[in-house]
Order: sequence, then C-alpha cells, then structure tokens
Amino acid sequence: MTIARFSPAAELVSYAGAAPLLLCLIGVGMLPGYALRELAQRIALSYGAVLLAFTGAVHWGLALAGQMSWTRVRIAGAVLPALVAMAALLVGGQRGLALLVVGFGLFWVYEHRNAAPELPPAYLSARRNVSAAVCTLLALTMVLSNTVGLR
Repeated sequence: MTIARFSPAAELVSYAGAAPLLLCLIGVGMLPGYALRELAQRIALSYGAVLLAFTGAVHWGLALAGQMSWTRVRIAGAVLPALVAMAALLVGGQRGLALLVVGFGLFWVYEHRNAAPELPPAYLSARRNVSAAVCTLLALTMVLSNTVGLR
C-alpha cells in the first residue's frame, strides 16, 4: 500500500474538512446572543466528535480490508477515538472541546508511533496537517468560548 501522493481532489477534501470548525470558531466569537454562540460551540463539538470517530474508522476499514494487522493495539486504535468522541459529547462545552483536542493529539501519536509502518507516507503527512488544524481550531473555540461566557 504505497501512495506517493494523494490526488489533488482527495487532498482538497481532506483539508476542507476543517472548514466547518473555522466557521464555528467565527460563530462563537461573532454571532449575536448567547444562544447562537452556544449553538456554534455545540456544532463544533459535534463535528469534532464525528471527525475523531472517523479517524478510528479509517483504521477499522483498513484492518477489515486486510491492509492493516489485527492486533490488540490496532483494534484499540480503531475503537477508542469513537469512545473519546462520545465522552466529549457527554461532557459538552469547553471540557468536551478539550477532550477532543486530547483525543486527536493522542491518536496522532498512536498513528505516527505505532501504525506508521502500515500506512502510506502521504496519508501520514496529510493526517499530521489536518490533525494540527483541527486541534488548533478546537482549542481556539474552547478559549474563545471562555472569553464570551460559554461553559
């Protein structure tokens, strides 16, 4: 499974996946009224949770397709992101956003330290960049939420 480079369309879609989080960040900071700002925060939290669960699902799909080994660590790496995402949704608010940032960060470490030999370099590069963007946007949303009085 050697991919030297993603197709331009796949790369564009990968990076565009962070755009809704940017819109939510802007919404938390600029929408009028508490209710709309809280809605923007909840959308960021929900979308971030979906993205985190998706990262594990990619590994699950690769393992099902026989492209990755079925080890205990690999199964945990495929399942834990969804559990962390669920916990973030249950906690909600700034704490949920923080949990998502930690979840993305830990998945990045797992992916680059444990699963890297089974993943194409182009995939790992894109995941590093997208993870950095997602973590930054979620963290900024968390900080801005505090600034505007959201919990």
